Amino acid sequence: MFERALDLAHHLISRRVHPGALVADATAGNGHDTLMLARLVGPGGRVYAFDIQEKALCRTRELLAREGMAERVTLVLDGHENMGRHIDGKLAAVMFNLGYLPGSPDRQIMTTAETTRPGIGEALNLLEPGGLVTIVVYSGHRGAEEEREAVVDYCLRLDQQQYTVMHTNFINQAHHPPELLAIRFRPGPGQ
Repeated sequence: MFERALDLAHHLISRRVHPGALVADATAGNGHDTLMLARLVGPGGRVYAFDIQEKALCRTRELLAREGMAERVTLVLDGHENMGRHIDGKLAAVMFNLGYLPGSPDRQIMTTAETTRPGIGEALNLLEPGGLVTIVVYSGHRGAEEEREAVVDYCLRLDQQQYTVMHTNFINQAHHPPELLAIRFRPGPGQ
C-alpha cells in the first residue's frame, strides 16, 4: 500500500491532476516528482519545476529527456518562494519534497523554513479551487526540525473555511520517518 510518505503524496496527486492541467514541482531535486507530474498532465499540460541548484535541474532535464517528457516541463532556476514570478495561471497541484538534493555529497544546500513558508504561501495563492498542495517533510538532518515545526505551524493556522489540511506520519518507524502534509483549497460557493 503506502510504505513511504512520498507514495501517499503521489497517490493523492494522481487523483487530482488530469490531462491538460497546470502544476508545479516546488523542489525538482532529481526529477522524479517532475516526471510523474509530466506523465499526469499529458501533452496538453504544463509542469513548472523549481530548484535553486543547477545540478538538480540538470538531473531533472536528463531524466525528462530519457523519458520523452521534456517538452511538457519548464525548468526554473529559482526558489519556490518565487513561484508567482514565473507562473501565469492557476495550478491544479503543487508538490514539495523538502530537505537536500538526494545523492548529493553537499548537504549544506537544503530547503529552510525561511523559504518554505513563503513558498507554501505562493503555492496556495496560485491554486485553483479544489487544488492540492503536498509537502513531504524530512526531519533527520541539520535544521530540518525547525523547518518541520514552521511548516506544521503554518498549516495549523490556515483558515478551515478555505483549506482542509491532512497531516500523516508513520509512528512505528525509526530514524525520523518523513511526514506528509496535504492542503486542499476548498471551493467556495459558486466556484
